[in-house]
Amino acid sequence: MSAKAISEQTGKDFLYKYICTSANVQNRFLYANVTAESDFDQLAKEHPWLLTERLVVKPDQLIKRRGKLGLVGVDLDLKGVQEWLKPRLMKETTVGKAKGILKNFLIEPFVAHKQEEEFYVCVYAAREGDYVLFHHEGGVDVGDVDAKASKLLVGVDQKITEDTVQKQLLTHVPNDKKSILASFIVGLFNLYEDLFFTYLEINPLVVTKDGVYVLDMAAKIDATADYLCKAKWGDEAYIADLDAKSGASLKLTLLNPRGRIWTMVAGGGASVVYSDTICDLGGVDELANYGEYSGAPSEQQTYDYAKTILSLMTREKHNQGKVLIIGGSIANFTNVAATFKGIVRAIGDYQVPLKEHEVTIFVRRGGPNYQEGLRVMGEVGKTTGIPIHVFGTETHMTAIVGMALGHRPIPTHPPVAAHTANFLLNSNGGSSTPASSRTASFSDNTATVTSSPARKPAAAAPVSKATSLFAKHTKSLVWGMQTRAVQGMLDFDYVCSREEPSVAAMVYPFTGDHKQKFYWGHKEILLPVYKNMADAMKKHPEVDVLISFASLRSAFESTIETMQFPQIHTIAIIAEGIPEAHTRKIIKRADEKGINIIGPATVGGIKPGCFKIGNTGGMLDNILASKLYRPGSVAYVSRSGGMSNELNNIISRTTDGVYPGSVFTDHVLRYQDTPGIKMIVVLGEIGGTDEYKICQAIKEGRITKPVVCWCIGTCATMFSSEVQFGHAGACANQASETAVAKNEALKEAGAFVPKSFDELGDLIKSVYDDLVGKGVIVPAAEVPPPTVPMDYSWARELGLIRKPASFMTSICDERGQELIYAGMPITEVFKSELGLGGPWGCCGSRGGYRADHGPAVSGAHNTIGDRFGGALDAAAKQFSKAFDSGVMPMEFVNKMKKDGKLIMGIGHRVKSINNPDMRVQILKDFVKLNFPSTQMLDYALEVEKITTSKKPNLILNVDGFIGVAFVDLLRACGGFTRDEADEFVEIGALNGIFVLGRSMGFIGHYLDQKRLKQGLYRHPWDDISYVLPEHMSM
Repeated sequence: MSAKAISEQTGKDFLYKYICTSANVQNRFLYANVTAESDFDQLAKEHPWLLTERLVVKPDQLIKRRGKLGLVGVDLDLKGVQEWLKPRLMKETTVGKAKGILKNFLIEPFVAHKQEEEFYVCVYAAREGDYVLFHHEGGVDVGDVDAKASKLLVGVDQKITEDTVQKQLLTHVPNDKKSILASFIVGLFNLYEDLFFTYLEINPLVVTKDGVYVLDMAAKIDATADYLCKAKWGDEAYIADLDAKSGASLKLTLLNPRGRIWTMVAGGGASVVYSDTICDLGGVDELANYGEYSGAPSEQQTYDYAKTILSLMTREKHNQGKVLIIGGSIANFTNVAATFKGIVRAIGDYQVPLKEHEVTIFVRRGGPNYQEGLRVMGEVGKTTGIPIHVFGTETHMTAIVGMALGHRPIPTHPPVAAHTANFLLNSNGGSSTPASSRTASFSDNTATVTSSPARKPAAAAPVSKATSLFAKHTKSLVWGMQTRAVQGMLDFDYVCSREEPSVAAMVYPFTGDHKQKFYWGHKEILLPVYKNMADAMKKHPEVDVLISFASLRSAFESTIETMQFPQIHTIAIIAEGIPEAHTRKIIKRADEKGINIIGPATVGGIKPGCFKIGNTGGMLDNILASKLYRPGSVAYVSRSGGMSNELNNIISRTTDGVYPGSVFTDHVLRYQDTPGIKMIVVLGEIGGTDEYKICQAIKEGRITKPVVCWCIGTCATMFSSEVQFGHAGACANQASETAVAKNEALKEAGAFVPKSFDELGDLIKSVYDDLVGKGVIVPAAEVPPPTVPMDYSWARELGLIRKPASFMTSICDERGQELIYAGMPITEVFKSELGLGGPWGCCGSRGGYRADHGPAVSGAHNTIGDRFGGALDAAAKQFSKAFDSGVMPMEFVNKMKKDGKLIMGIGHRVKSINNPDMRVQILKDFVKLNFPSTQMLDYALEVEKITTSKKPNLILNVDGFIGVAFVDLLRACGGFTRDEADEFVEIGALNGIFVLGRSMGFIGHYLDQKRLKQGLYRHPWDDISYVLPEHMSM
């Protein structure tokens, strides 16, 4: 859940607008906002009551207990407010450990009242439902409300009534106020639900003979519900950070600018682990920063991020020199060498100050192509003279911290891991699926061992859930066109020697029924894709698992739909950002039907040698290196999906193998009940209380197998300032939720707890060796797994192969950041205002110019149509219809999603908000400057804001732009009636522009081929999938 605090003014604005209650709510919308720019004369004109009422003034910056801190001015006139603000407005103040500038204040009418007229009310979310707290004594001295207040749990899908409120919450309230308070609390709860609040506190709530007054209010909303609530929330409360919009996460908190230890870490969970280890090894006072980069940032973003850190660390010298730790866990799909390019550029730019400040750099990384990334990083150390020590997955993730701090020696010749290609290239020449790579699991007494996470069932669930989620014959459906994830599952199936693929079919509502190409080892196969889920279920009755890649907007509805089919026993929901209220409804419905829910917001899970969910485990070389193709004796659960690959690596190097998962307590109990699992590893974190359930289970004897456990986030208690960890759940709301407290409790309960994450691998090995020595675990001989051919695109990216070009062109190039015609970038064509004749003439003897893509597209067989280039008409029609109907942009996006329709003119294969299409930008500037009206364009740009918040490449593309801009032109130029303008759009006139561009392309390339004296072009047959009757297939 992404709970975001909102200002008091915003919270009250929501309440005054939308609460439905018979109680007479007073002082509605009577508040004024004051900043350093405020003009009090103008403020008095806008809010005349400021001159007639006694006033209250307070900072509105999410500060708790303002009254106790002396930050509330009471019973003042307007001049008194101004005097009270002078020593406070734009002045630094300290609240607890945090320092900040007071720059936003709220003025409201002062409400004279008696102490007995003050009450306390709070609504907050929990897994089992929403709690309503009420106390008959409110105000600044309310004290420990958790202990004193009456509490009412409103379960998932339950409703609250005034009668229930009076009986359970208002027993100490005077009779003459019970009815008013009951109506207000019911209205408040309904408001809380409708606007997706996660926390709503009013203290004090004052009830007098005149009505109800909301004096002080604190609130949080579930930011993931923006697509549902944007219309009511408005822009003021709509929270979408820049780093989230970019699709990448870039966080940096400066802790000690003079510190000698600096970090640049990939991944939210890994960033916490590195900070923990630095603090655990005594480096807390020298730790200069906390930060993380993740989400596959571009080279430019990584360069800017690295440059910022290098600039900060080279401003002041340290007498011991400085260290930079560039670390991270093992990436899933990110090309590590590519992400290092930006860092290498930054190190090159700062090589002089880095040497002057005696900086030593330690690098440890794993993941796709990491060997090349480490080689390049090592080379930059040699060429610049900067000491750079590089390590891969053969080295424990945090070992470089001990090296940097002088606690362990730096190896002169660290072991080198095999290259990616060594794992993936087929070396035995065989094409058939080999026999099982392991005759039997050394300690596996059953054929069904579960590993993947499941949500906690209700205490009295009417339907029992399966004790084993996956078997060797498990079949699944995949919701969503996630071809890479499906291919990864099929490759995993193949190396596990499954007889058939684990994916039976896919469901994708945006296209009709069709077939999709995949590989089974070396052989190309076709999997069916269905538009309708019911059809998929009917035709594949053997399926009992659904893996949902539905977006956060559609995941709730598609999951509820899936639960209607009794054949489904397990649903994995990958999407992040599903509102907490929807998640609780999903879990409740699943409990009633006996369905296991994995997720939401999960990386998935694996049953080694058996079944893999989606992208879990990353690329195949990760899976092979961690030996996930066969079962082991050690099971783990992790609250950090990003750390799963690292745990796979640690356990595979210290034991006989792993059964991984990624959510919590229930899985530990499931592992306890699985005979083949002999020891359990748990990676917890700061925040939440799940780890205490494990403690209880150990004490009660429910868990008897050895448990090795570590909770990350121990550094949080050592920082002198507030730090927002990059990891989603990493936040402690009370002392018992700190990582330190949890580790102590686990150790006391009997779990094996290391001193730091740095020692986790050693402790796992020690416990494992002890079990082997006692004969509990009997390791079996390894048998090499079957090999899987490497995909052409990945082999080419690694530089392992070369392929002759099939076609030659000299007039245009569409491969780079922007199109180039006869050596002239498309942006220059637009800027020069050459029109069509100019560029054609510029081509001279090269014989041609065209107004669209190059040879890869201009001759495409399916090029003209709604989705293949000619999206102008469809975009114009869709946006016009939505705009003319008065549908808000958010409602338009949601409706198109619900109807299973793509928004034409939205989305690009290469361009994104990080890498914008300059054609669109130039055209946008031109249209804004010259067109009489841009209503349709403005509407489309609002839609783009919504779609890019979901995925950065869902931009308004050039087709969509031209479509909506032409509608604006046709309607507002004065040359056509509205009916005529609409008719041009309806008959498909705009796609004629596209046909013109493609026709020019054909002519240009025809002449270019003649000039280059090229022979007859015939497309390679091995690049064509021949769909033939089965008896004719080769």
